[in-house]
Amino acid sequence: MNEGKRLLKVILILTLVMGGLTIGLLYAEGQRVRNDTYITVDPGTMKLIQLEEPKNGDPIAIIDTTEGEIRIVLYPEQSPEAVKNFTKLANDGYYDNTYIFESREGTYCGGGTPAKNGSVGKGTNERIKRELHQDLWPFRGAVCMVQTDYVRTFKQKVLGGGTYYNGSRFYILNSIDFTDDIISDLRENSVSQELADAFVEKGGIPNFSQQMTIIGQTYEGFDVIERLSSLEGKKTGKFFTPTEDVMIKSVTISAYTDESGGSLTEKK
Repeated sequence: MNEGKRLLKVILILTLVMGGLTIGLLYAEGQRVRNDTYITVDPGTMKLIQLEEPKNGDPIAIIDTTEGEIRIVLYPEQSPEAVKNFTKLANDGYYDNTYIFESREGTYCGGGTPAKNGSVGKGTNERIKRELHQDLWPFRGAVCMVQTDYVRTFKQKVLGGGTYYNGSRFYILNSIDFTDDIISDLRENSVSQELADAFVEKGGIPNFSQQMTIIGQTYEGFDVIERLSSLEGKKTGKFFTPTEDVMIKSVTISAYTDESGGSLTEKK
């Protein structure tokens, strides 16, 4: 009987030791899987391409709404899968006569759903992996894809990491109010002074930084974004739904020409 107890004790000790070793190995491996969730930003190579004027031939999207027209330049090199999905949906007419399903107190609006409550339509791909890029930031006028899911393995639940997905819906950002305290914190904690200055000058939502896939940047129609982000509405489920129906009449994919007009460098 005593021999059996000693054997059980040895087995328990070995189990605990092996468990500790396994956790240690998982932790070491976990340092590599965290990049599923975060990216490393190198200020030395970062380019704030959203501050550049569009060039002839750049892909653009013309979003025609009942409040006016918004023109954005697209970034297929930085967010290839999301831009491809958005472009296909636009060319297929999916966004025609869809709703502005969210208007968030002047900061941003959400669009591109066949239902006013923000639910997605049939036949869309809502499992596009999130694409983050050090050259893209949530400045005023940025177009960001709405997150649809977050998938983690057991190891990732313990150690961090996971895979975010987005789909057909998109946000167009306006801006928060940049108080003195926010500006001070931004300049103190930003990865670069250039980036902090860009937020202060252009506007945007710094808290969204490296959180969502950004597919484009507005160069014309900032006044429309202002109106769409400031609609009267109420919270219904996850979203602040506009009281009155506000629609996207169409989204047209085209190419920029000098005749397109507008400016990416419009200040807030």
